[in-house]
Amino acid sequence: MPNIVQGSMERDASKGIFTVSYDYDYPNGLNLKPGSKTHKKIVDEVLRRGRLSRDAMSSRYPIWNNIDRVMNAFVPLDEAERILKNKDSRKPVSIVVPYSYAVMETLLTYLVAALMDDPILQYEGSGPEDVLGAKLMEKVIAQQAVRGKLGLQLHTMFRDCLSYGIGPGVCTWKTQIGKKTIRKDMEANFLSRFIKMGQNRTSTETILYEGNILKNVDPYMYLPDPSVPVHQIQEGEFVGWIERTNIMNLLTQEEVDEETFNVRYLTHIDGRSTLATGDDSKREERIGGRTDLMDGKVKNYVDVLYMYAKIIPKDWGLGSREYPEKWMFGVAGDSVVVEARPLALDHDQYPISVAAPDFDGYTATPLSRVELIYGMQSTIDWLFSSHISNVRKAINDTLIVDPYMVNMRDLEDPEPGKLVRLRRAAWGKGVKDAVQQLQVNDITRNHIADSSYLADLIQRVSAASDGIMGVRQRGSERITAQEIQSDKQSALSRLERIARVISMQAMHDIGFLFASHTQQLMSTDTYVRVVGEWPELMANNRALDIQQNRVPVTPFDILVDYDLVIRDGSMPGGKFAETWTSLFQVIMQNPELGQQFDVVRIFKSIATSLGEKNVNDFVRKGGDMQQQMLPDETVAEEADKGNLIPLNQGGIQ
Repeated sequence: MPNIVQGSMERDASKGIFTVSYDYDYPNGLNLKPGSKTHKKIVDEVLRRGRLSRDAMSSRYPIWNNIDRVMNAFVPLDEAERILKNKDSRKPVSIVVPYSYAVMETLLTYLVAALMDDPILQYEGSGPEDVLGAKLMEKVIAQQAVRGKLGLQLHTMFRDCLSYGIGPGVCTWKTQIGKKTIRKDMEANFLSRFIKMGQNRTSTETILYEGNILKNVDPYMYLPDPSVPVHQIQEGEFVGWIERTNIMNLLTQEEVDEETFNVRYLTHIDGRSTLATGDDSKREERIGGRTDLMDGKVKNYVDVLYMYAKIIPKDWGLGSREYPEKWMFGVAGDSVVVEARPLALDHDQYPISVAAPDFDGYTATPLSRVELIYGMQSTIDWLFSSHISNVRKAINDTLIVDPYMVNMRDLEDPEPGKLVRLRRAAWGKGVKDAVQQLQVNDITRNHIADSSYLADLIQRVSAASDGIMGVRQRGSERITAQEIQSDKQSALSRLERIARVISMQAMHDIGFLFASHTQQLMSTDTYVRVVGEWPELMANNRALDIQQNRVPVTPFDILVDYDLVIRDGSMPGGKFAETWTSLFQVIMQNPELGQQFDVVRIFKSIATSLGEKNVNDFVRKGGDMQQQMLPDETVAEEADKGNLIPLNQGGIQ
C-alpha cells in the first residue's frame, strides 16, 4: 500500500534537534536551520517525491531479490535439509545451478571488451580549429578515468543493468584538498645578502586531485520520476537516490565544502531513513553486516536522500525566481537538510546516467536480461534438486522385514560386514521371505536431459551461445569451421546490439557530462601523455611544448566545441578480421587493386580490429614517401624517360 502521510513529513525523532543550536552561515542568505519554515518546506517536498518514487520502484524488489538468489550457487535450507546436513554434511541438498551467472559473465565480458577499450571516452573536434583541443580534452579525461577508477564503476553499472534492467550512476566533480610535502630552499641573511644554506622538506596545502568520478547508485536505492521512461530521465521533474554513509564522512565533507551544513544536528537523531527501512535488497540477510542491529547508543549511520529537482524557487522560499530551475537537495535521516543549492552547471542537466539495454521505450523499470531467463533458471534448479532428493532417497536401503523372523537389532547395525541372525521360531525355514528390498523407481532420471534442453533455450534467449562462452560444441555430426564462425558472428551481432544501446544511452551521457564538467570546473594545469602519431602531429602547433612525450594542458586549451564518438558495439577481432586479412593478401597481389585501395590504412584497420591499440608506434619515422604500385612495363618506360631512378642513385640508402 502507498504511504499515507498527513501533516509535516519531518520525523518525530527530529524534535530533539530543536532544543540545540549551532552557528551555521547558510548559503545564499537562506535560513535553513532545522525548524525554520524554509527547512520544513524542503523536507516535506523532497520526502514527498521520494516516497512517490519508492512506491513505484518497490514493486520490482521481489523479482530483483529472486534474481539475486539465482546468482548464488546455494539456497537457504528448509528444516528437513538442515537436519540432514547436521547429521552428515557430505550429503547433497538443493542447489542453484549457476547458469544465469554463466550468462551474466559472458555478457559482462563482452561489454567490458567492447566499451572499455582505452580511451574509454573519445572526442572529436566539431570544426578544424577544435580538433587539437578535443584530443587534449580526451587525454585529460582519460587521466581522470584512471585516477577515478572509471572502469570499476562501469563494470558495476553494466552488471546492474543486466541483473535489474537499470544501471544508474551519478557523474560528480571531485576536488580533493590536502597537504603535499615539497622541497624548500633554506636561506640566511648575511650582510644584507641571502645565501642558500641547503634544503628541507615542508608541507603545504594544495589541490591533490580534481576531476570527474562516476558514483554507482544501488537500484534498490534509486528514486527516479516514475512518470518518464528510463532513457528520458532529463524529462522528469526529479531524480534522486539514497546514500548510506556515516556522520564522520559528512562532518569531513562539511569542513571542506561550504555547501554542506547542519551535519552536527545529526548527532541528536536517528539518521536512518524510512525510505530505506529493513534490507530491501536482502544482501545483509545473505551476506551479513546487519546495520539494524547496531548499538542504540551509537547513532553513527546516516541515510541521505539526495535529489535533483526542477522547482520554482519562489514557491519553496528559496528566491524570487518564478520559472523552473534545477536544484540539488540532501536530506539526512528524513529530518535535516544538509544540502540545498542551485545546480548551476553549464549543461543544465541532471548529472545522472542510466544504462538500460533491454528498455521498451516507455517504462521507468524495464525487464532485465537475467529476468527474462529467470523462469527457465528456476525450472532447472527444481529439476536438479528433485533429482538429488530422489537419488538420496534411493541410495538408502528401504527394507520390508518380518520382525517375527529377524533379529531387528542385528539388522539395524550400520557397520558393514554385519551378521543378521534369525529368531528361534524361524530356524530351519530359510531366509528367503524374512527380508526384502523395496523396489525404488527413479522417476527423475530424465531430469538432467530436460535441464540441458532448458539450458539451450536460455542460450537462445540471452545470445550467450557456446561459442561466445568459449565452450566447444559437441555433436554427432561434423561441424565445419565456417559453420562455427557463422554461428559465432550471429551471436556477436546480438551482443553488439546490447553494447551499442548502452553506448548511446549511458556512455554518451557520461562522456558529455565529463567533458562539460571539465570545461567548467577544471582549475589547475596538468600534463598529458601522448604517444604514437600524436607527438609529431601536435608538434606542428608551436603553442605546444612536448617534452618526454608530455604535453601541458591549461583549462583554456580545452574550451572547444566537440562531438562524442559513439562506439559501434563491436569488440576487437569481431568484425571479420580473418576475412579482411584474406582480402588484404588479394589486394597486395593484384597491382590494379593496389592502385585503387590504400593498403596502409587497410593494414592499420586490420591490426586495430585484432586488438592492437597503438599501431602508429610501429610506423617508421622519417620523410614522407609516396608509394605507388605500377606494372613492370610502365616502370621500365618511365625509367627510360628519366622519371624514375633506383633508390640508391637518389641518395637514399
